[in-house]
Amino acid sequence: MDKAGLNYVTDALMALSLIFTAASGFILLFFLPYGIRQGRLQEFLGLSKQAWIMVHDLSGLILVILVIVHLSLHWRWAVSMTKKYFF
Repeated sequence: MDKAGLNYVTDALMALSLIFTAASGFILLFFLPYGIRQGRLQEFLGLSKQAWIMVHDLSGLILVILVIVHLSLHWRWAVSMTKKYFF
């Protein structure tokens, strides 16, 4: 796969991971709140609170890895632009 194709796949997966991270964070914040009275056996859309936490954590980790890949693909451009505007 050429660099443009790899960049496209990376960006598409990054967007998908961002959607999963944001949606699961929204669900955890508003539908499965924390607190001692809330209990651990809460469910939303058939998944337990612990499963939503795992989805959120894994999608966030995948997002971080993809951001690192994205930055490495554009490293020379970022260095070039930084030199152009700051040095």
